[in-house]
Amino acid sequence: MADAKTVKIRASLAIASTKGQPGRPRGKLTQLQKVTRLQQLLVQYPKGITIDEIAGHLQVDPRSARRYVKALRSELRTDLEPVTDGDGAKRWRIPDVDVPRRVAMRRTQAYALLAARPLFAGMRGSTVYEEIALASESLLGIARRPGRGPNGGLRGADLEQRFRYVSFAPKDYSERGEDLDNLFQAVADLRPIAFLYPSASAAFERVTVQPYALLLYKESIYALGLDVALQRVRTFELDFVRDSRLLADEPFELPPDFSVDDYAQGQFGLWRLDGVPVAAVIDFDPTIAGQISARRFHPSQRTEALASGGVRVHLAVGDSSELASWVVGFGPLAVVREPEALRVQVAETFAAALARYQPVNPQAKP
Repeated sequence: MADAKTVKIRASLAIASTKGQPGRPRGKLTQLQKVTRLQQLLVQYPKGITIDEIAGHLQVDPRSARRYVKALRSELRTDLEPVTDGDGAKRWRIPDVDVPRRVAMRRTQAYALLAARPLFAGMRGSTVYEEIALASESLLGIARRPGRGPNGGLRGADLEQRFRYVSFAPKDYSERGEDLDNLFQAVADLRPIAFLYPSASAAFERVTVQPYALLLYKESIYALGLDVALQRVRTFELDFVRDSRLLADEPFELPPDFSVDDYAQGQFGLWRLDGVPVAAVIDFDPTIAGQISARRFHPSQRTEALASGGVRVHLAVGDSSELASWVVGFGPLAVVREPEALRVQVAETFAAALARYQPVNPQAKP
């Protein structure tokens, strides 16, 4: 059952939604994608390619193709030279001395990178995802080459289908492509961005943010950055970002002491430890001792064996809001030893859950 605040946020989302027609989002990042594809195209055609051929490959009109040629020279600082073929047609080419060097990569390295593709599946609909998909296609060309050893020469091995990351509960951001692209561009260029975001009262307010990083955490996308009005670093979940707009302000500088690691609290959220941490001690049943010992749930984690065969985990956390629900998830296989406040919170959660499963009096009227 969702709490009152969550219900308010969902209602506000429905009102504040600015979803438009499906399709590729507009903006600087989309042009950058086209320009990058043009660069790759020119590498594939060392003798040159005409404007009409460029337009056909990029699925744009000749006027746009000329604009991308100009952008390639100015934005990516790529030297191009016009050449005339035997039929008198003008072709654009990259001089031999400026052709980008190929990156050497073994099939094993390509397989390892391809294994992570499902991690980005929720980004479909964004230009960022299209860039990742384009890179994946290049990697597939390497991965599908005939290998050596016992399977040498077998083209049907398709190891990329049998070695991959499996998402736990992937989200679908296909309708959030423009906001994701804007956030990515703001992080990449260190430029401020403004968007609507739920306040403490669940009403949407426009915030201006200097985004420091984009984070993939528990299958969700978060922006970590400075709330300019509050002068405080916050995390913003993409699910609740609406009507994002890149600002024309001057680029900002990252604080010299900024580190993403300071905000990565493992299993327990994205926040920075300020003040004295809370010491927590949790005992786990022998049946899951191996599972617990093999995982690193938090940077402060310390594990010790118990005489019963179980394990005891020591943690030092600054925000215990997710700690109780984590312990509850283990049911009777975990018990909190310290602190007392956490023991009470977990016990009350179990009591409330148990109350929902009490026998219903069949004689009672609904």
